[in-house]
Amino acid sequence: MKIELIESGYFLADGGAMFGAIPKAAWKRRYPCNDENQCRLTMRCVLVRTGCGRVILVDTGAGNKQLKALSYYKFSELIDLEEALLKKGVTADMVTDVVLSHLHFDHCGYATVKDPSSHSARPAFPNATYWVGETQWNNFIHPTPLEADAYFPENLLPVEESGKLSLVSEDTYLCQEVSLRLYNGHTPGQLAVYMNHPSGTVVFAGDVIPLAASVSAEWISAYDTYPVISYHEKVRMLEEAVLQNQILIYCHDAYTACSTIKKINNFYRVDKKIALQDGELPQCQ
Repeated sequence: MKIELIESGYFLADGGAMFGAIPKAAWKRRYPCNDENQCRLTMRCVLVRTGCGRVILVDTGAGNKQLKALSYYKFSELIDLEEALLKKGVTADMVTDVVLSHLHFDHCGYATVKDPSSHSARPAFPNATYWVGETQWNNFIHPTPLEADAYFPENLLPVEESGKLSLVSEDTYLCQEVSLRLYNGHTPGQLAVYMNHPSGTVVFAGDVIPLAASVSAEWISAYDTYPVISYHEKVRMLEEAVLQNQILIYCHDAYTACSTIKKINNFYRVDKKIALQDGELPQCQ
C-alpha cells in the first residue's frame, strides 16, 4: 500500500469557531492565528494505492466552483486536483473510489467539475464509485439550519444522477486493506477511513479530530452540530488510536499532518509527529 497526502489549498477560519468553548488564551498556545483571530487551515486529501489495485481518493477539498459565495474564507493556494494526481502518475479515469468524509464544501468541492461545453457540473472522476455516509447524504438533501450554508447541491447531485453514488449505512470494508467507519457529532454519518499500512493502521480522522491541537477530548469545535456526541465519538477514536498505536491524519492542520496519540492520566495528547517525504507516509524502519 502507498499512502500520499495532497494539500488541496488553504483557507482562514475563525479561531473561536474552531475551538468552541475553549478560551483563546488556551488554544493560541497550540495553534496560531492572525490579528483578526483567523486560523490558517489546510484541506488535506489522501491518495491511497492498494496492493489489490484500488486507487482511492479520500476527500477532494473545496474545488473552485463556489469561491465567490465562499469569499469570507479567503481561499489561497488552491490546486487543480486532477493535475496534482497526474504528477503522481494517476489520471482522473484511473481513480476507482472517492471517499468523502462528509459533504461540507471544504471536503467535497472537487467531487464534481464544470463541463466546459455545457457549463454544468459532472463527476470529476468518471470511473470511480463515490462513497458517502447514508445519514450524511440524507442530511445533505434535507440539511439542518446549522449546516445548510455548508452544502452545495452541485457538488454531489451530478454524482447521484450518474449512478456512481454508494451510501454507507454501517462500518464496511472498501477492500481488504481499507475500511470505512461511521462517526457522528460534527455532522451525521461522517466517514473515517482506516488503512492497513506497513507502518501500522493509518486513520483519516476527518473532522472528528481536524487538528493536532484538537486532540484533547473536550476541545470541540463550534462547527460541530452535536457537540456531546462529538466528544464521545472522539474518545472512541482516540482510545483505539492509543491502544493500537495508530497514526492519525489531520485533515485541516496546516502545521502537523499526522501523529500517534498517547494517554497520560486520562488526557489525550499528540505523541510522535510523523515525518513525510514528498507527502508520502514512510515505511516502518
